[in-house]
Amino acid sequence: MSVLPADPHLPVAHLRPPRNWVNDPNGLTFHDGYYHVFFQYNPYGAEHANMHWGHFRSADLLTWEELPVALTPTPGGDDADGCFSGNAVSDNDRMIAFYSAHRTDNWAQPVTTAESRDNGRTWTPRGSLLITDLPEGVTMYRDPYVWREGGRWRMLVGSALADGRAAALLYESPDLEHWQYQGPFLDRAPQPLAPEADTGLGWECPQYLHTPDGRGALILSAWDPQLGPRRTVVYPGLEQEGRFHAAAPALFDHGPDFYAPALLPAPDGRWLLWGWSWEARDRQWAKEAGWAGLLTLPREVTLGEDGSVRQQPAAELLSLRGERALTACGETTGTAVLGTVGASFDLTARLQRNSPETAGGLRLVTSPDGSEYLDIRFDPATAELVVDREHASLDPRAHGGTYRIPCFEEGADFGAAIELRLVVDRSVAELYLPSGRTLTLRFYPTGAHPWRIEAHAGREGLIGYTVAAWNLRPDTMRHEAEGSAQSALI
Repeated sequence: MSVLPADPHLPVAHLRPPRNWVNDPNGLTFHDGYYHVFFQYNPYGAEHANMHWGHFRSADLLTWEELPVALTPTPGGDDADGCFSGNAVSDNDRMIAFYSAHRTDNWAQPVTTAESRDNGRTWTPRGSLLITDLPEGVTMYRDPYVWREGGRWRMLVGSALADGRAAALLYESPDLEHWQYQGPFLDRAPQPLAPEADTGLGWECPQYLHTPDGRGALILSAWDPQLGPRRTVVYPGLEQEGRFHAAAPALFDHGPDFYAPALLPAPDGRWLLWGWSWEARDRQWAKEAGWAGLLTLPREVTLGEDGSVRQQPAAELLSLRGERALTACGETTGTAVLGTVGASFDLTARLQRNSPETAGGLRLVTSPDGSEYLDIRFDPATAELVVDREHASLDPRAHGGTYRIPCFEEGADFGAAIELRLVVDRSVAELYLPSGRTLTLRFYPTGAHPWRIEAHAGREGLIGYTVAAWNLRPDTMRHEAEGSAQSALI
């Protein structure tokens, strides 16, 4: 039986359990015919505490099964206060999880492991630290990322150094058991990227996307000792002799609510990625709702010939489209109502302006009187799309703000048509551009759906539009921990 979620903001197409706290995706791996996605999870409440590893698996990236909690803190052990972030690898008939062992009386979060030989249903913790001696001059140490390359195993660990640089530290092993420290793979002092964004004093959750010819990209989550998690950055570059020679950094996602992405090398050669999208509302509201955080939709990540890192929704997600909610083609010098959509939908748009100076864009209106809306508009002065959530919720506990994403690839004609894909799932919006840039944010509409889509032209301008949207089809998520299959009607 399909039922609506009790909370109208609870997503139905994004991975998360029905209740409690979720943050970083962890341990992404493909093993024995299944994609496995683990994640930071508090099974006791909607706040960051009691960190376990939750666990989903899927054979097709569409239908997901929630398995029992994988990793649990060991009372009195090295991970007594939390099994923090890391990753997992498939090694013949076993999966090995590498993770950060957290104790409140230890400034570092050193690496330990757990092993499963029954396809991830049960896990045996190591019971001791994998790496006991930390490099000198390290002031932060956490979040291992392990992969196999060239007949050896390699590991990156996120860190901060006493001299003010952030670093990703490199280890190598012949057997997943004995690890030798190789030095910093990449280290950098903080570099500004955008207003209120830089590359961070420390790096969490290092991820390494690489190609056989040595090209690659380091995806890093910028951390500040006073402010905590900030934004996610990427350094494209080239590895030579165990060091990563990086080009200029860039924002990995241009939205305010995206952090700690994790990679999964798929068996077909693709690189898949999930990120954590945190809440953008008052903490007490989330606690009252009984849940916080979600994982983004799976994305395909590629390296462009120019070294840029590009993201797009995984191809499988086209199968989540149900009935077509609207099709609209025309032009306007003011406002055009294009049609209505449900609370979870997938939209594509092509907007053609009559001159490079013309503004305009799309509006998702979520209240009957038009006072509540999410805006996506073009700024001709900067050639950026502006995503504005200042009016996206009539509830004052929701966060506002405007966020920008470059609209065109370098060298493109600013008068070119604007193309975009927008996936909305109740309280999360993921915006994808043909350039591979993305913007992720949370918003909390109070108006009952269906919602309406409008096209707006700027003053004294004309905008042509071709827009299509599909409501996402109902999908079944089996929550084994609850002993029954549940499904959510979108």
